[in-house]
Amino acid sequence: MNKLQSFTVSKLAVTFIRLTLRSKSTGPRPSAPLGSRPLTNPEDIFKHNMWDHVQWTEEDKANAQQMIEENSSEQLSLKEQGKFDTEACHYWDKFYEAHQDKFFKDRRWLFTEFPELLPSGAKSPATDVRYNPTPASSTDPEAGRHQRSKHTDFHSKASCENATAETKEAAHFPGQHASFRILEVGCGVGNSVFPILNNIKGTDSFLYCCDFSQRAIQLVTDHPDYDDSVCRVFVHDLCEETASFPFPPQSLDVILAVFVLSSIHPDRMRGVVSRLSSYLKDGGVFLFRDYGRHDLSQLRFKKGQCLSENFYTRGDGTCAYFFTKEEVHDLFSKAGLEEVQNLEDKRLQVNRKKKVVMRRVWMQSKYRKSLPHPPS
Repeated sequence: MNKLQSFTVSKLAVTFIRLTLRSKSTGPRPSAPLGSRPLTNPEDIFKHNMWDHVQWTEEDKANAQQMIEENSSEQLSLKEQGKFDTEACHYWDKFYEAHQDKFFKDRRWLFTEFPELLPSGAKSPATDVRYNPTPASSTDPEAGRHQRSKHTDFHSKASCENATAETKEAAHFPGQHASFRILEVGCGVGNSVFPILNNIKGTDSFLYCCDFSQRAIQLVTDHPDYDDSVCRVFVHDLCEETASFPFPPQSLDVILAVFVLSSIHPDRMRGVVSRLSSYLKDGGVFLFRDYGRHDLSQLRFKKGQCLSENFYTRGDGTCAYFFTKEEVHDLFSKAGLEEVQNLEDKRLQVNRKKKVVMRRVWMQSKYRKSLPHPPS
């Protein structure tokens, strides 16, 4: 009997050790550092799912441009185009009604690429177990520098305390007692909201998030992690010039817009960015990530889906614009913001099972509202 017990205990111990080792081998590990995975040997292309700092040949550029010229050769009439602007909310409501919160994944890369989302002194979250598929990279020689060392820490004590007299005298508003405030525009179903909320709790911070889709906002408020003590979610149409926000001007430390501006008609973008920028504190930062020109998704559009130059409608009625670095800089600088980062993120995405290679292009930018000059 003792031998049987001894054997059983020994077997359990071995099983426990094996499970422990397995859990360690599959536990969190540092994501690949920015720029650490350039493709130096073409024979290695299918060893990883993503490669950094992809250089495009002149032939690559010419082929992409030719595809764009072909798919934009037939544009929809002005009458047909109008509905994609005036009925945009309807199309996005239908999108979220169909997909609920299952279409997009939570953006766990946010704090790697945008450490400005964390207030000064807050601990950075643990890195995701998977290799980040969309970190910033660029052929720009500055792209490889670490974000914290390359850029000013916008959330110094002076910046957090830089509330204007107008803000101090404003009527009560949600989040007024927080020392650090974030606004995410076009929040959708919360793929950025909940990673942010989980990392600002206990930091005297407050998150505002909005979307013009009532259905999306309902999905956010229904989420078990939604906490109205540190978050205010509301319906808001960024293109509506007279629409108000639940906070006063110059009260925000950070504005986040991830794949949002591309869905807006190009003629409306400048007004949207200008209005949003007025809500930043001096020293506050606008964080932006969106589609870049010649991205695979632009090349895949068919004839008859083009609304105007580099602006398309998808089959479900939602729209997408594809930016260049110059356009991004023009958009934010004319809103009175200073460039901190403006990267063209070119990557090589690989489907190793199907042996398919895809070229992706994203824009990633950070623009700051200037601090006032000290009196001479």
